[in-house]
Order: sequence, then structure tokens, then C-alpha cells
Amino acid sequence: MLRQRVVTAVLLLALLAAVLGSGSLIAFHLTLALLFGAAVWEALRLFGVRAALPLAVAAAALLPLLADRAPAEWTPLAALCVLLWALRFAPALRLGLPPAGGPRGTLFTAIYLIALFGCFIAIAGLWQHSAAFLVSAMAIVWVADIGAYFAGRAFGRRKLAPAISPGKTWEGVAGGLIAVLALAGLAVQVPALADSFPAVLQARFGWPAWVLLMAVFVAASVVGDLFESMMKRRAGMKDSSGLLPGHGGVLDRIDALIPTMPLALLLGSGAG
Repeated sequence: MLRQRVVTAVLLLALLAAVLGSGSLIAFHLTLALLFGAAVWEALRLFGVRAALPLAVAAAALLPLLADRAPAEWTPLAALCVLLWALRFAPALRLGLPPAGGPRGTLFTAIYLIALFGCFIAIAGLWQHSAAFLVSAMAIVWVADIGAYFAGRAFGRRKLAPAISPGKTWEGVAGGLIAVLALAGLAVQVPALADSFPAVLQARFGWPAWVLLMAVFVAASVVGDLFESMMKRRAGMKDSSGLLPGHGGVLDRIDALIPTMPLALLLGSGAG
């Protein structure tokens, strides 16, 4: 299993590096559309929608037609996604999900698909600034996850959400935040990284607000992770799919990006 995870991770990183390094708009949009279609398919399956595949194909075909618009045009969508996570999805961690069938379940599914679409549009908008800007925004989420994993294993005692994800602890979250503050703060100090996402935020908002924004970013990533875990528990599934051997599905890899990328686009709007 570990070897499979490593091989898949290396292949994904190689694909990411090749696409972003090429600077090709077509390659970027095709890759984004493929991942979006897979994520929609997985999400619809988790919500019990029968026509998941044709809807996912239609969504994948539609994304490239919209993704090359100016980021400013999508700022309202990013703001809407941030509000959806703050007012609907985060509270659902305590209140629970509506039944998969019926009007409430259908509405909830539609709202989640809007959030998922907003994530991928935000990724496209961040990429328009620069590939480094996009990757550095994503890196905050990855660093938070890695830091939380090791801190949780070493110091974890108090469970964060035992009914949803028994392995997560408050100590792990704290460790993830510390790792983010340390590495993102280092990036701010390196002149060559002046156009990275953390550096741009610090220049625009100053250190006190920057620390708060990093904390909000980490918190949003944790909420995204927990929310997908809750969806899988309701559906009785361990992974969102088996598309990525050793890793589960696309949603399993981007769950923390879904709430954070629209936030990144909103915070970075006007940067450049």
C-alpha cells in the first residue's frame, strides 16, 4: 500500500510540474477539466445521484469555457463560496447532513456543486496571476496537513471531531498552524518569493492580519477535510473513489482545497 501511495504521489507531482511548467493554457484547462469532472462524479456518487457520470462529463466540458475569464469576474463567486462554507458547510459538521434523497438533499447537493465549481474556478484565477502564486497558495494547505499529521502522531491527545474523523486532534491542528506560520513566514522573508501568495498577503495586510489570515486558512482546510469525511461516512464509503491507487479519489486529495482556494482568490484579488 505504501509503495502504491508513493508511486501515485510521484506521478501526480510529475503531472502537476509538467502542466504548470509548460505554461500551456490548453494543457492547464484540460487537466483542470479532467480533475473537475472526476471530482463532480465522486461528489454525486457520495450524494446518491444516479446520473453521476453524464453530469460529470457535462461539467468537465463546461469548465474550460469559463475558466479563462478574468479573475475579477469570479470574485463574487469566490465570496459566495466563502459564505457557503462559513454559514452552511461548517455548521453541518455539528448539525449533520440532510438525507441524501428529497428536496433538502437535492438542494444541499446543488449548493455543494457550486462550492466545488468555485474551487476549480479559483484555481484557474490564481493560475492566471502565476503558477507560483497558485502553488504557494496550495502549499499552505499541504504544509498544514503534513504538520497536523506529525504533530498529531507525536502529541495528539484531544480529539477534534471523534464522530467524523477519530484520528484528528486539536494538537495536530495546532502543529499544522505552527508549520504554516513558520514556512510561510520564511517565504515572506525571501526576496525571490516576493510574488508568492504568503508574501503578497503580508505586503497587503501587515503582520498581525497576516497571522490571522493564515489561521483562518488552516481552519478552512480542516473544515474541508472533515466535511468530506462526513459525506463519506453518510454514504458508507471509505474513499470517494478508487481513481488514485493508494490515495482514494480526487475529492480525497482536494477536500481541503475546496474551501481554501476561493478564499485565496478573494484575498488575492487585485494582487499583481
